[in-house]
Amino acid sequence: MRVLIVEDEFTSRKLLWALLADFGECDTARDGLECVDMFRRALDRGEPYDLVCMDIMMPNMDGHQALKEIRSIEQRKGILPPGETKVIMVTALNDPKTVVRAYYKGGAAAYLPKPIEVESLHAILRDLGLIE
Repeated sequence: MRVLIVEDEFTSRKLLWALLADFGECDTARDGLECVDMFRRALDRGEPYDLVCMDIMMPNMDGHQALKEIRSIEQRKGILPPGETKVIMVTALNDPKTVVRAYYKGGAAAYLPKPIEVESLHAILRDLGLIE
C-alpha cells in the first residue's frame, strides 16, 4: 500500500507515519499544496497512492481544498469513484458541518477525529479494504 500523510504538525505527522508504515510505503506532505503536487506526480509516474490520510486545518491550502483538487485530478485522468484513492480526513474539529463537508461534498472515504486511536484507524483501514 502506498500512503500519503498530509499533516502540518510535526508530531502528528510522525505519529501517523509510525501507525501506517507497517502497512506500506509512506510519504509525507506538510500542507495541501505539497499534497496536491505529490499526488499529481505519483499519478503521472503510474505509482498512485492507495490512501491519503489528511488533516483538515493546514496552512496554504486546507484539507477540504486539497481533497477537491485531488478529485479533480482523478476526474481529468478518467479515474471514477470506485477507483479513486481512499482519503481519510483527520481533524481535531468535531462539528457536524466539517464531517458533512468532508464526506458528502469532498468525497472523503472516512473521517478520523484527533487524538487518533490506533484501533479506530485500523478499523477504518479494514472497512476500506486496505488491510485485513
